[in-house]
Amino acid sequence: MQYWDPRIEEMPEEELQKVQYKLLKSLVCRLYSFSPFYHDRMKELNVHPDNIKALSDIKKLPFMFKRDLRDSYPNRIFTAAQDELVRYHVSSGTTGKPTVVGYTQKDLDIWTSSLARGLTAIGLGRGDVIQVSYGYGLFTGGLGMHYGAERIGATVLPTSVGNTERQIELMQDLGVTAIACTPSYLLHMGEVAEKMGVHIKKDTCLKAGILGAEPWTEGMRTRIENWLGIKAFDIYGTSELSGPMFTECAEQNGFHVWSDIA
Repeated sequence: MQYWDPRIEEMPEEELQKVQYKLLKSLVCRLYSFSPFYHDRMKELNVHPDNIKALSDIKKLPFMFKRDLRDSYPNRIFTAAQDELVRYHVSSGTTGKPTVVGYTQKDLDIWTSSLARGLTAIGLGRGDVIQVSYGYGLFTGGLGMHYGAERIGATVLPTSVGNTERQIELMQDLGVTAIACTPSYLLHMGEVAEKMGVHIKKDTCLKAGILGAEPWTEGMRTRIENWLGIKAFDIYGTSELSGPMFTECAEQNGFHVWSDIA
């Protein structure tokens, strides 16, 4: 496995837990002091920042639920001031009221670094051409992957979704080595390619797919890998966690959740 930041990613567990505790304590103090929502929720459980004396005390903290985000629409749950925010993303709202996420520059830096670690662990880096066929805009997938790919020194092809024949032409012409999109769109792309007389396995440089934003199965992974001749990697994230954050590594044996971030 390749590492983006070996100092953090190979940190001994005891040292890592010290980092985690420091971050947890700082976060709890900030939320208790500046978030009426968290302040009230903690008071309901009779929890004060002074009660957080070890990492294991995290179990004393209250849960947060999806409905809390919807009930606080659009931004009543934010702890950053308006002039600290540099971007908004908004969920689709297909299962109810959409949720709005506001980002400070530090949020974007952490998000980008998390994806840089994941893409490096997959085996991508400088010299790769990564086609981002997730949607750009309110959805977090496109811009999140775009910044992560640039951070590792790869060349980004920001195709977004649609105009599939053109995407396949560009994949060939620009020597794309990895694609980030939904698994269903990649399967559709494979079908369109064959209608064009293009076989992705033989006629492109594609070697990896970073596939997410919808459920998919091991059966779909096998089909994609055998048919298209690539390695298919899962990626996980939600708007509430910034966006796509964590990936499998080259071993394809589960997500790597960065313990100094999550």
